[in-house]
Amino acid sequence: MDLRALRAFVEVVRRNGFSAASREIFASQPTVSKAVRQLEDEVGLDLLHRLPHGVRPTEAGEVVLRHAQAMLASRDTMLAELDALRGLTRGHLRLGLTPFGSAALFAPLVGRFRAAHPDITIALLEQGSLTLSEAVLGGEIEMAMAILPIAAGLEWQPVWDDPLVALLPEGDPLSGREAIRLEELRDRPLILFETGFALNEVIQRACAARGFAPREAARSGQSDFITALVASGLGVALLPRLMVAPRAPLSMPVALVEEPDLRWQCGLIWRQDGALSPAARAWLEMVRAALPLRR
Repeated sequence: MDLRALRAFVEVVRRNGFSAASREIFASQPTVSKAVRQLEDEVGLDLLHRLPHGVRPTEAGEVVLRHAQAMLASRDTMLAELDALRGLTRGHLRLGLTPFGSAALFAPLVGRFRAAHPDITIALLEQGSLTLSEAVLGGEIEMAMAILPIAAGLEWQPVWDDPLVALLPEGDPLSGREAIRLEELRDRPLILFETGFALNEVIQRACAARGFAPREAARSGQSDFITALVASGLGVALLPRLMVAPRAPLSMPVALVEEPDLRWQCGLIWRQDGALSPAARAWLEMVRAALPLRR
């Protein structure tokens, strides 16, 4: 099978359509459609349900998708091993970073890595932890930042263990406290995070352990906007202390949330079944040296 056709099919499924897939692989939409149709002709089965608003893989499509992702990942591993023979004079680092915490933890290291390896191209994907985990498992990127819990099939290098702090609106009865318990936020509206952010699950699981569900006031993937929503009085936000400390002093009350099961534990993830490229190994070594697990 043609690996280009397999990649076109994988991107059509991943991007939920031919137009988005064509932009991702820098090919025209007719070219992508033709590649998928030729693949269907080759296997003798329809691989996609073509819906009014997107696509969905058929049962045969699910089989092809699973094997296509594995074949594309194997190709990337082969190229990585060839890069290893050439050394780090060239290569690619396909890295995923979350919007939360990356500026403080990894932005300086990206600049240092680029200076040390100027001929390594760096492709960054910025998404929530859950989305990045899927991208690593699917072979879209090689390594990513993520927070616990880690999905099956992934290796994990811990980097940071941080408590959460509560950003409180002015005048909140909890204002003035240095530390609070999660139970005290039971009746307050919370500003949560967009779909794909694993921190939502951490918060929801901790609330459930205390017998309540968080009252959702809004969702956002941008820490600045979340802070502004708190300042407007919309609700309380729970953020890693690392992200709040550089903003101090804030114009709103901040209190440590003292709960052992409510922490932001982040690190780097990569596939268990694939060899890391020389570029990814160099990045991992740099992170291990600069950011041994801290709390």
